[in-house]
Amino acid sequence: MRRTACAITTVLAGALVGIPYGCTTMSRSSQQTHGMSGGGGGSVSSSSSSSASVVDTTCPSPMPITPLTDPETGNMCHASACTPGFCSRSDIMPLGTEKETRPLQGRLATLDCSPHSVPPLQIFAEADPSAGGKSQLFMYYLLDSTGFQPSVFTTRMAGLNDKAMLTVFGANCGLATIGAVRLALEPKLGLPKDPDDVRAFIDVFTDIRGLFVINNESGWYEGWMIHDLKVAAIAPPGKRDKHGNPPFGMITAEDAKRLAKMGPNNVPGNAFTVDGKAPHLPSPSDHFPDRVTNVVPMHLSMGAYNAMQQADVHNYWEFNYTTNWIHPLYELPFTGGFPDRSPTQPADTYTDGEISARQSIVPGDSPASNNRSPKLAVRFGDNPNLPRDPDKFEAEVDSQREFRQRFVPSGIANEALLNAFERLASFEPGEHNLEKRLLDGYKAAIALVDTNHDGIITALEGDVDTANPHCPQGDNTCIFLPARAFNRFAVTREINDGLLGPRFAPSTRGWAMSGTQVTGFPVLATSGGEDADDR
Repeated sequence: MRRTACAITTVLAGALVGIPYGCTTMSRSSQQTHGMSGGGGGSVSSSSSSSASVVDTTCPSPMPITPLTDPETGNMCHASACTPGFCSRSDIMPLGTEKETRPLQGRLATLDCSPHSVPPLQIFAEADPSAGGKSQLFMYYLLDSTGFQPSVFTTRMAGLNDKAMLTVFGANCGLATIGAVRLALEPKLGLPKDPDDVRAFIDVFTDIRGLFVINNESGWYEGWMIHDLKVAAIAPPGKRDKHGNPPFGMITAEDAKRLAKMGPNNVPGNAFTVDGKAPHLPSPSDHFPDRVTNVVPMHLSMGAYNAMQQADVHNYWEFNYTTNWIHPLYELPFTGGFPDRSPTQPADTYTDGEISARQSIVPGDSPASNNRSPKLAVRFGDNPNLPRDPDKFEAEVDSQREFRQRFVPSGIANEALLNAFERLASFEPGEHNLEKRLLDGYKAAIALVDTNHDGIITALEGDVDTANPHCPQGDNTCIFLPARAFNRFAVTREINDGLLGPRFAPSTRGWAMSGTQVTGFPVLATSGGEDADDR
């Protein structure tokens, strides 16, 4: 696919272009001008990823998305075609039966009728569909590039990329970058049928239009389900351990009092904010690093993927207790978007020269010497005769399960964030440096399930059925967050920087797309056929 390197024509940027669409004509701006500073030394000149410029088509009679004229060359892109019978697919047609899922059906039809190498992924049943085993869609996200501060990954910015080739957005003559993420439960025999049960097995399907393929330095796109930290419940009186710590996932009454002094928002059940004010989610009006979101996000990776020839992206991932694990939070001070001392301080990792100063190549619970110790590198590093394999979670013999995990269960990561941000009285009350609180809080959270005290949560230690006195269920149920706890989604443009966390986390500066959760609608049986290997 050709990518031009010309400057944007400002006349075209503001012009309305008549586009024939089916039997009607629609007016549409081929580029949308933003009158705001984009941060990072450049001003935003225009964007080709505005949701306002998305032309949708719908089932049952979708129409091809009319090709646009490239605003930089004047050339028209080639026509696309809809896949015959797409709207009749068993995983697509049911989406039209509920008001809440019709936007998802329309988005998938739009992706299919846009330029693509393959249509949106089909959901195959993971259990016998003739015996009630069709996959159960219960949640989705719709993605675009408009819900956060514009950057060179979404926008032409004067002095930064206005005369450079397009590398992320702008494919197919500037069609808006949009996508959809579907979550469907596998109703297998013996597995939970409730998606809020952390033992449930859930399939995640991502389909995107309009991202260029990444060619150099082994780069990739990466999807992230995002959980925003909640203000925890207050432990009942007398429910502390011998060290004065509250139960897992809770705070003390004194913690709650200190949180209340921060501002009126920070009461149990609300999304926690670093300033105590109402939540401010990422917004196009943000300006990194001084005006950013005030919530505390936690990112669950969907794995690495790339775009195809027609700038479409498709990814499949499995959400369950073997995968619901979070990158080492001790990376955050070195990713590029985390403040050093105070939660309300602007992030200064880059200006301090600290990006990638510490890495997590060798597993452990801290970023100190574990990546440079030959002894630990031999004990826990990537052994040529027994390569590390984080997917080797289960085995009939426990000694053959992976023991060198770098990630931690999502509930443990949440516990670490509670230590750092919310347990101001019950966890290290005399420590006020945020980075130190995070690192100490992470080690303390890991210690709750790290029974052999090596700083690593192994597959056995992190198994949902392993006994755990810190969980009210008596096993590891509480160390995992359910799928619906992840209220947002983002796609980042990654490079091989040696870090497992999102690029520039927890900021949005590495984002290419984002979206918010849609759920609560009647669960729909949406799958066609059966997976050939439905283990």
